[in-house]
Amino acid sequence: MSNSPSDYTPRPMSNRTTYALGAVALVLILLIVFFAYRWGSGEAEVRNDGYGSVRNPAVTAALQSDGGVRLGLPDAPKTLEIYEDPICPGCGNLEHLYGQELSQKIDEGKLAVRYRFVNFLDPKSAAGDYSTRATAALQCVADSGSGVVFSKFHETLFTTRQPEEGSDLSDDELATIAAEAGAPASAGDCITTGARVEAARTQASGAVDDLKAALEGDAATPSVFDVATKIDVQNQGWVQQVAP
Repeated sequence: MSNSPSDYTPRPMSNRTTYALGAVALVLILLIVFFAYRWGSGEAEVRNDGYGSVRNPAVTAALQSDGGVRLGLPDAPKTLEIYEDPICPGCGNLEHLYGQELSQKIDEGKLAVRYRFVNFLDPKSAAGDYSTRATAALQCVADSGSGVVFSKFHETLFTTRQPEEGSDLSDDELATIAAEAGAPASAGDCITTGARVEAARTQASGAVDDLKAALEGDAATPSVFDVATKIDVQNQGWVQQVAP
């Protein structure tokens, strides 16, 4: 067997081939960066998009003594507790992503939701009291008892009509939105006269204290609890998991 060197001499790679391989490598790098960004950004899809707010007329809204509002069928086997501030962007995002899925579960009688409204973002609003006034408006609408009306009003205040930090809605605007959701004239009067504002202020402050206790000193919204267990709402399947 000959040990002489091979006479084969590799042909140099053409510039065209080099450029082509470089282009492929660049495309792969860009794809990796793109998908890494999408993954890291936590971009989520709207759940049950198209369902809308609660539609079952048997669902009730019940204003409770601590200012919370329970939305659901009377015999729902599970009640989630959701802490939110009306001007909190994260709370608006929670409603945007999961509100329709929650509405369907509520309509089906699989769960109820007890909303606890807080007001620590009052200073972030133009008038300095929007969170309190919006909480009072939500209570005024809930006091009518209709789950369908309250759900629609709540959905609107936290999505399409949620003001950005630094702005707010007037009481007249809140009353108009309530009327558009189907609330009776008495609810509108309750909003425009500020009948529940001082009570709402006290109750929202109490909800802040309860939230701090549940989170061991922190007061972050939105926060969702299944009894004492805080739910990870970054997990897109959380609603289905708590109410299959």
